[in-house]
Amino acid sequence: MSQGKAAGHGTAKAQDRGWAWMVLLAAVLLQALTLGFPCCIGVFFTDLQHEFQASNSQTSWFPSIMVAVLHGGGPLCSILVKQFGCRFVVMLGGLLSGLGMVSSSFCKSISQLYLTAGLITGLGSCFSFQAGVTVLGYYFVRWRTLANAVASTGVSLGFTLWPLLSQYLLDEMGWRNTFLIFGGILLNCCVCGSIMRPIQLASGSLPQSAKPEEEPVSRAEEAQLSNGASPHNPTLQQHTRRTKCFQVYLLQKYLAFDIFCQNKGYQIYTIGVTWMMMGFALPHVYLVPYAIHNGVEERKAALLISIIGFINIFIRPLTGLLSGHRAFTGRRIYLFSLAVLLCGLSNFICIISAKFSVLILYCVILSIAMSGVGALTFQVLMDVVEMERFSSALGLFTILESITLLIGPPLTGFLVDITSDFHYVFYNSSFFLISAALFMGLSFCALEKKNKLREASKAHLDNPSRYQYSETSTEPKAENQSPPAAEYITSV
Repeated sequence: MSQGKAAGHGTAKAQDRGWAWMVLLAAVLLQALTLGFPCCIGVFFTDLQHEFQASNSQTSWFPSIMVAVLHGGGPLCSILVKQFGCRFVVMLGGLLSGLGMVSSSFCKSISQLYLTAGLITGLGSCFSFQAGVTVLGYYFVRWRTLANAVASTGVSLGFTLWPLLSQYLLDEMGWRNTFLIFGGILLNCCVCGSIMRPIQLASGSLPQSAKPEEEPVSRAEEAQLSNGASPHNPTLQQHTRRTKCFQVYLLQKYLAFDIFCQNKGYQIYTIGVTWMMMGFALPHVYLVPYAIHNGVEERKAALLISIIGFINIFIRPLTGLLSGHRAFTGRRIYLFSLAVLLCGLSNFICIISAKFSVLILYCVILSIAMSGVGALTFQVLMDVVEMERFSSALGLFTILESITLLIGPPLTGFLVDITSDFHYVFYNSSFFLISAALFMGLSFCALEKKNKLREASKAHLDNPSRYQYSETSTEPKAENQSPPAAEYITSV
């Protein structure tokens, strides 16, 4: 039925109206179930430590793996979406997420949690989240920006509800039964996926169009080798070159190493965000254990994460609208750097005092700064990379940041184990966030000045020829005006 609408006017009628808003509602719920879920792991941190007699570093590997896989599985998700469609990948992700948490309830060691809750649930959340975001691009054209902004509120909703639900179930049933219930809740990703009916048939992608060329050559190679053909056969060499070109194409399509080497703006931003992620996730993992360690009641400690999420629900859309104003066009990187800097500075509040009232103030300031980071991360990436290459640039971007998301909390946990001082969590977080903010802000400022000087010198060199050309003929005047209209900076 849905595929029957794939062609013709059925596709146009389904966009921006009717069922599209049901898909948007499903996307909101998906982001609450996937991106919002890791925030509640800190509630179980102390119980898991006692259950498995694990150190802070060992316990923190579990949420780190989950978040790293959630962000780093993007290229694999893209391949599956191209092969099977968004609906299938969202439902597959729901099954994996549910299976991972159900399996976690039976784990006998902390290392088993790395596989079940960390790898399996993280990969399932990645599939559901990224395929759910992708499908919005098919259902919304005119209202695509609004749809993505509304869908992102699901993250804040998850941040608000998951910790409260986790603490309640933990008190009533223990962590094993809670994980079992979580498995059932995450299966609702499959329900969301069933709502996301395919609006159009998957268009033939470049890798798919290369396959018919690759297969005949592959069979020719097999025939030559079976007949004792020489490896220096020109046909075989041609196939080898074609295979290498295809491999390079795949790297460029999904990982964008060529953009990273050529585009200075993308290079600076990717390095800055990758470094930032070493400290960005630390408060989410350690805030609840830090509060409990300093005498805050467990229910109040879980409430701290919910406060961050609740404020995000309102601040994130406002931040998105503000950054979309024409006054900030080309300047969003500075807003992003300012938000990262505020995140880093807010950590000093926890160092000063661990009283519950002070921690609430910290959560309010941190949530405002986090709203800016969350709302601007992908907008800035779109500013520095051409939209035609955005998906491949995003692939490398998420993989690199997933590496630092993976190693950041365990390294900090190891430092806490050695010193028995939770303050190092916030020292580390502040160091990475502040240094990343200064690096990105100052580097883009220097790059902007360099590009202005380059444009000024280029305009100065072009002026003599321009005046000379205008004297000989009046018709080429339009040609002289066209380069500034099409002018763009490829290295930003």
